[in-house]
Amino acid sequence: MTEPLYTTEILRLAASLSAPGELEREDGSAEVRSPACGSRVRLVVQLDGDRRVERLSMQVHACAFGQASAALVQRHSRGRTHDEVSEAMLTLSRWLAGEHDQSGWPGISALAPARPRTARHGAILLPFRALLAAMEAVG
Repeated sequence: MTEPLYTTEILRLAASLSAPGELEREDGSAEVRSPACGSRVRLVVQLDGDRRVERLSMQVHACAFGQASAALVQRHSRGRTHDEVSEAMLTLSRWLAGEHDQSGWPGISALAPARPRTARHGAILLPFRALLAAMEAVG
């Protein structure tokens, strides 16, 4: 028998995604979409004086994998720079493709059931793409 696509841990992570909230200020924002699956993330970021993530708010329309990934981005992005998020996304891409043993982001190994399902990779990477795009949009 094959393992279930959505484990209890994935569903718990997906359900833990906080609703969008207001930030003191919106330093950058982005909306990205996965053409493969139609998932969509709108993200607003507030950065500190060193251009590190201070707070963020997201609207996520995605499968449980995308929602779980977004919850992990929400949980572990504080204090990260653009370069750190970019490197984590690259490592995560390689991990999803089976080219790397490390996932590159805290807790993301819970999404291991998606590794052989390449159609789900776009949804998992989407919150990272949204965060990077919002950080790049900062004036």
